[in-house]
This record gives sequence, C-alpha cells and structure tokens, in this order.
Amino acid sequence: MPSSPTHSTVSRQWPREPGRSGGGNRLVRKTPLSGRDHAVTVSEAVSRHLTGRRLGLLGREPGFRSLFVATLGSGLGTWLALVALQIDVLRRTHSPLWMSALLIADILPTLLVGILAAPLVDRLSRRGLMIGADLARFGVFCALPFAPNATTIVALAAVIGIATGFFRPAVYAGLPNLVADEDLAGANSLLQMIDNSTWALGSLVGGALVAAQGPHLAYWINAATFLVSAALLAQIPQRLLQEARAETRGHWRDLADGLVLVRRSRALLTVLIAWNVGMVANAFVNVGEPFLATDSFSAGSFGLGLMMGSAGVGLAAGAYLAGSWIESRGLANIYGVSLGLMALGVGGAAASPNVWVAAVCVIVSGAGNGSTIVCNALLVQRGAPDRFRGRAFTVLMSSNVTFLALGMVLAGRLTEAVGPRWVWGGAAVLSTAAAIVGFTLARGAAEAAIAAVELPSPPIESETAVGAHGGARRAI
Repeated sequence: MPSSPTHSTVSRQWPREPGRSGGGNRLVRKTPLSGRDHAVTVSEAVSRHLTGRRLGLLGREPGFRSLFVATLGSGLGTWLALVALQIDVLRRTHSPLWMSALLIADILPTLLVGILAAPLVDRLSRRGLMIGADLARFGVFCALPFAPNATTIVALAAVIGIATGFFRPAVYAGLPNLVADEDLAGANSLLQMIDNSTWALGSLVGGALVAAQGPHLAYWINAATFLVSAALLAQIPQRLLQEARAETRGHWRDLADGLVLVRRSRALLTVLIAWNVGMVANAFVNVGEPFLATDSFSAGSFGLGLMMGSAGVGLAAGAYLAGSWIESRGLANIYGVSLGLMALGVGGAAASPNVWVAAVCVIVSGAGNGSTIVCNALLVQRGAPDRFRGRAFTVLMSSNVTFLALGMVLAGRLTEAVGPRWVWGGAAVLSTAAAIVGFTLARGAAEAAIAAVELPSPPIESETAVGAHGGARRAI
C-alpha cells in the first residue's frame, strides 16, 4: 500500500491538503494522525536509517506491529489447516465433488458478504468485527475435530468463509488509519509479504504434519492461532482503525452508496476493471497448472509442487518490493508493470521446454501478482474516504471472486479442449490486456482531478476524489 519518508513519487502523485505547499488536485485522507505527527527523535531517526522505513514500522507503530504478528500467526495456522481440511474431506469421501464443495464453501461467502452485508464493515466497529471473526474461526476449528462427516466439515468451512469475508475488508479499510500516509505502501507490502510467505510455509508444514499426525492436530493449532490473533487485535485502540462509524440511511441505501462510489471513483473503477480481467487470468493459471506440470512437462507431482512453490516465492518477493517500487516509480507505472510481469511470466511458462524453465517464469509472474495486490489495496485505500472504505473493499472483493469463479468454469472447458499450454497463453493475453487497461486508468486517476462523488447524506467531498500529478503504476 503506500510510500516512504522522503518526497517519493507516490506522495507527489496524490493530493496534499489545502494550504500546504505544492498545488494540484490531490487525494486528501482526513484520517487523524492519532499522535503520530510528533517530532522525530534521534533514536527514531537512527532506527529508520538502519532498518529501513518498512521494517522500522514494526518498531514505530505498536498497533501495526500487533496486526502484523496476528497476521503471521493466523496465516500460518490457516494455510496449515487448509491442507488438513482438504485431506480430511478426501479421506472421508474420495470424491472430487466434495472437494469442489469445500472450495466453494471457502470463496462463496466472500461474494455473499459483499452483496448482503458490505455496509456493516463501515457501520460497526472494525476492531470488533476482526476480533469477532477470529473468535468465530477459533470456535469452528475447535469443533472440526469432532465433525462426524464431510457435510459438517463443508458447513463449518462456510462459517470460516463468512468470518473471513468480514475480516479482510475490515483490516484493509482500517490500515490507512493505523499508519501515517507516507508509510501506507510499506505497511501494505509487509502485510501482503507475510500473508504470501505463510501460504508457502504453512502449506508445506501442513502437509508434513497431517501426514504424520492426521488433520486434528492441525485444527487445534489453527484454533490457538486465532485466539492469539484476537488477543493481539484487542490491544489496538479502536480510534486507530476507524475515524468514526458511518451513519446509516438504511441497509440497502448504504449498500447502493458503496456501488455508486466504486462506479464514480476513478481509482476504484481501475481496480474493478483491471483486476477482474486479472482474476480471470489467474483462474486460467490455477486450473491449467496441474495439467501443465504433469502432462505437458511430464514432471509429476514434484513438478506441480515446484511450480506452486515458485509462485509463492514470487508472490512474497513482489509484495515486499512493491512499496519501494511505488515510491520510486509511481503507483500507475508500477500497476501497469506488475500486471505486465504477470503476462510475461505466464506466457514464458506456457512456452517453456521443461518444468525448470517454467518455474523461473512462474517466479516472475508471481512477483507481478504480489505487487499488483499491493497496488490494488493502495488504490482503494486512497480512493475511498474512511466512512465508505469498508464497503468499497467488500464490493470489489465480491466482484473479484465472481470473476474468479466464472474464469475457473471457462478454464476447465478450455483445458479439455485445447490443452494447458494454450490456456496459459490465454492467461498471458488477458494479463496483457489488464496491464494496458490498468496503466491507462491508474494514470488517469493520477493526472485528472476527479469530480466529487455525489452521494446523499453524507456526501463525499471533492477533496476525497482521486486526482494528482505524477507517474503511473497490484489483492486485493
């Protein structure tokens, strides 16, 4: 998500508050600094110099440190438990249909939360939603060892999905209030980096643990991580996650306000269009990957694991580097380049002679994907005022899930018809289109003063419109 201490490209391309030097129409975040606008001490200056702005965040911002550690612990437990869930269902049913049901139960609630409950992320306490989601998931994983059948497991997985559907938007909607604006890109980079790292490590450890001890121990470990996460989140003052709870004009009008905001804000529209295309490309990659590794490269399960592990390395690296890239080159430029890296890596893997070359290409595409997600979050955080930000994230996440599901259906048919290499080639074409659209729209959001988004009671002032001068430049 945002940038660095010095006058970086990012800070130049988003508007300053009226009365400050340097004109231009810029995005104004009316987030209280919550005591962070203090003079920099000598020790703090040395810390920033030695550890870097991003890693220094963990020392300077106790609230962000709590969120980071909570993300690390619960992320490891979640990916560890996801392997356990899949193996548990597979052992009980030996059915691809039940595996599909488990995966649908994981992603469908995100869509439903976005359609039916998006305004709650702004109307209710974000910290309360996050803690409640962690406690709900703690309860579910305590119950899973006693699940009598696959139906119960899938039903409990749906409860996990609902809790996650509230948790993630609340985290990213509250993050701009938790850190100073110049630290926002670095904060997003760190959260995405640790999330992607736990995906790779948790999956590996989960497979070994379930093979040795069965799924139940993994469930208990994950339950404990959610309890610890809730305790850490409880240490963050509510005022650092939310300016004020949004006033309601009625649930359905509140939901409509979120949809109108996404349509009228150039930054949010950029994410809606470009990343929906990118999600279809990701669906093609995910569906075609097992067949590309095992059939096209004749590399078996080892080849599939190698490609998946390479993707994880790329995702973590891209997410971590995104903050500094944005600072030096500008948001719109990095957004277009990141989507372009996805296209380059996927296209290269599709044309690769063997799995080893493909794995290198997948690292490149993974880095682009990881960086794109950071850019997406930053565009939304800076393109929506605090009282609408939760709705914006939830609506966009729901849209992304919809296009991901549709892309998976289409990719399954195409893989059977033309083979995995052509499907990955199609993903490269889609990623290229997303890069062109994303760069064009993001650059327009940076250069043009977008008119105020006129929503009834309370309106979005013109200061919150996205506009600025500067260069151009990734999940949500």
